[in-house]
Amino acid sequence: MGHATARGGFRDLVDRLNRLPQGAPPSDLLYRILALLFTEREAGLVALLPVKPFTVATAARAWKTTEAEARKTLDALSSRALLLDAVRPDGETRWVLPPPMAGFFEFSMMRVRDDVDQKALAELFYEYLNVEEDFIRELFARGETQLGRTFVNEDALPAPEALEVLDWERASEVARTASHAAVGVCYCRHKMAHVGRACDAPLEVCLTFGNTADSLARHGFARRIDSAEALDLLAKGRGLGLVQFGENVRERVAFVCSCCGCCCEALLAQKRFGAHRPVHTTGFLPEVDAERCSGCGACAKACPVDAMGFRPAGDPLPARRVASLSVEACLGCGVCVPACPRGGLALVRREARVIPPKDTVQRVVRMAIERGNLADLIFDDRALASHRVLGPLLGAVLRLPPLERALAREQVKSVWLERAAELWEKRHGGAIGAAG
Repeated sequence: MGHATARGGFRDLVDRLNRLPQGAPPSDLLYRILALLFTEREAGLVALLPVKPFTVATAARAWKTTEAEARKTLDALSSRALLLDAVRPDGETRWVLPPPMAGFFEFSMMRVRDDVDQKALAELFYEYLNVEEDFIRELFARGETQLGRTFVNEDALPAPEALEVLDWERASEVARTASHAAVGVCYCRHKMAHVGRACDAPLEVCLTFGNTADSLARHGFARRIDSAEALDLLAKGRGLGLVQFGENVRERVAFVCSCCGCCCEALLAQKRFGAHRPVHTTGFLPEVDAERCSGCGACAKACPVDAMGFRPAGDPLPARRVASLSVEACLGCGVCVPACPRGGLALVRREARVIPPKDTVQRVVRMAIERGNLADLIFDDRALASHRVLGPLLGAVLRLPPLERALAREQVKSVWLERAAELWEKRHGGAIGAAG
């Protein structure tokens, strides 16, 4: 399906996706992807849904149908992981359309299935994400607040008394405290396998938590696991030298995957767009002990983002080299530390403290402010006349000249950020996090 001739339902859905801070630039490839995942009717219906979590009554009003009919459609979309659903303690179900990534793009490849042509889908994903580049640039190279962050390799940490490590800095703490946990097939390596580019790292390593895990497990897109198995899978990933990459929040993290530098979209983006900080780092850096370093290259081979190189040792042996770190490129993952056969690397604290957003709501609000989508986030229900009027007004503020816009954004941040997060939590019972 060509971009210029895309049918109405798919055009409306693309417009709806781009009201999210994590959008999807229009492309012939994008329309072809959506046509494999949605019918045109479904695309048109989903385009009418709010950005924030919503009830069946909201969907019925948007679709001008009964709640019974709306629920059938919502359940059908959830059964294919195109929507996520969460049952609140009071028994009410809320749905949300996750962003394409981390979201329904990944979910479509998190299990082997025969209801869609996964090889065709993988080939389209590869072209859209790894060749065209616009999507990845938009996702990872805009704004200061990014989708994901790196978790420190806990096996590389020094003795507890040597370095303070906060709970939210450990992926193991996510696994221990999550209300639900599930594991699915790694989207990145599954996609690369279909295009003949996958490495030999394990596939079943993509961990989801909380409401995301519960929804995916109920609909068969992930396997429900307990915290002990989640901890074992994290330990296995660390042992294989994989980077633990997860949602860029401190509380109620929705996903953590064990990533390689050759397949993972986030780590590939770090290598391509490193100057834009596409992935938030840990609060650590590896420090080289030049006396112990033999220049063997094990650390550089282990580094997934090419942050470790070499420099002359500067001693009487002119040919001797020692490891040299590019601080700007380094994720602080610590994967290089256990790779050194002589114990020549140790993690130390970065000078500048690295603190992620508190939770998914705060992350999304920050991203919306920075990327100019706050109007779409706040006034997101197009079925309400007030939202249709007020949304463009706030959008106009965000389109002011740079100086005026900066002043307005600072005011919006100070007044809206924490308050918007609190109101969203109160109204929606917490975000239904996506795998991102």
